[in-house]
Amino acid sequence: MNTELITAVAIGIGLAASAGFRVFVPMLVAAIAAKTGILPLNESFQWVSSWTAIAILGTATVVEILAYYIPVVDNLLDTISTPLAIGAGTLLLTSVLPIDSEMMRWITGAAIGGGSAAVVQSGSALTRLTSTKLTAGIGNPVVATIENVAATGTSILSLIIPFFILALFLLLTILIFTGVRRRLRRRAVMTADKTK
Repeated sequence: MNTELITAVAIGIGLAASAGFRVFVPMLVAAIAAKTGILPLNESFQWVSSWTAIAILGTATVVEILAYYIPVVDNLLDTISTPLAIGAGTLLLTSVLPIDSEMMRWITGAAIGGGSAAVVQSGSALTRLTSTKLTAGIGNPVVATIENVAATGTSILSLIIPFFILALFLLLTILIFTGVRRRLRRRAVMTADKTK
């Protein structure tokens, strides 16, 4: 495996995972990075670095960030954001993969990029749901702020130190799966206790 491919995969996974926090933040970061020549995009994705795309993504980013501070809307957005995050994660990884086969590029982008975004989005949605239950929604703006910072930080760091962000994403994935498994076990124990 060559270094260019490994680096592209690490950058793509970092950006895709960031889409799990916020759909449009990593897309805007990628568009600006491509415009400035920092992020090389595949030929069919050059449109991402256009001024039109940057303006649209910038507007969508501001709207998305502000919407997460509106009570009730934040939980509704998690439902809508999941398929959007998977699409954004797929697009972000596919756009940077230096693979000749268009079909293989999209399959890899969907499986790894979309999957990465889905994992982070699931963890994000569970965190907000827990915050809503524990604080009656009062703590949700804090969760939203942390997610905004995480989306921006991981998107930028994916371009600078992609392998660190990849390792961080793998750790986050393990933590999310461990938390979900623990929650399912607790629920099973509570159900068993009720039936006794």
